[in-house]
Amino acid sequence: MRELYIANKNYSSWSLRPWLLMTQLNIPFIEQVVPFSQQGNFAKFRVFSPTGKVPCLVQKDIVVWDSLAIAEYLYESYPAVWPKEAKARAFARCAAAEMHSGFSALRNICGMSCGHRVKLHRITAELQRDLDRITELFEQGLTNFGGPFLAGKQFSAADAFFAPVAFRVQSYGLVLSEPAMAYVQTLLNLPAMQQWYQQALAEPWVDQAHDEEIATAGQITADLRQTG
Repeated sequence: MRELYIANKNYSSWSLRPWLLMTQLNIPFIEQVVPFSQQGNFAKFRVFSPTGKVPCLVQKDIVVWDSLAIAEYLYESYPAVWPKEAKARAFARCAAAEMHSGFSALRNICGMSCGHRVKLHRITAELQRDLDRITELFEQGLTNFGGPFLAGKQFSAADAFFAPVAFRVQSYGLVLSEPAMAYVQTLLNLPAMQQWYQQALAEPWVDQAHDEEIATAGQITADLRQTG
């Protein structure tokens, strides 16, 4: 049985991606949650992950320690991970790879926290550029492949990779175009996303460092976590 090692659901956007992919596609796995530590995570995460980071998928003697690599590894056994049609599959892979390596302003300014609601101090030019590109990418996928998902009728890894963006839009009140916002809502409404969200709000762990980073971005208007 595969074991997926993740960190706090409230904060860990990288953990969300493979977890959502596997949950939404009914790919069996055992969830292993290793919470963030105020004393540092590297040594603790190195027990199961060569990089000392999450997520990490372990299946017997196979260790896959990167979210995009996890998607490709799963695709070998579960073709539904990527779209069936070649053009859609190419687009989906490019979109996921762009998310994997880009959008640094969005990541740095709007750290993921499912439970927070934040009014940003300002939208920087760099953040607006990321939001414009995300809007463009969402509209391109929806127009070319018909929606409701990014590369067509079926959920794929591309959607899983942009799921943390959906939570950021919700938490920070970010504004995209109407079609892009509709796609964000499609992601937020997924049963697996709702499951992650509710479990994130119920977590007993608060990571002070993450919370302090979020507070620097804007005014916290609500903390919906049970520990908040």
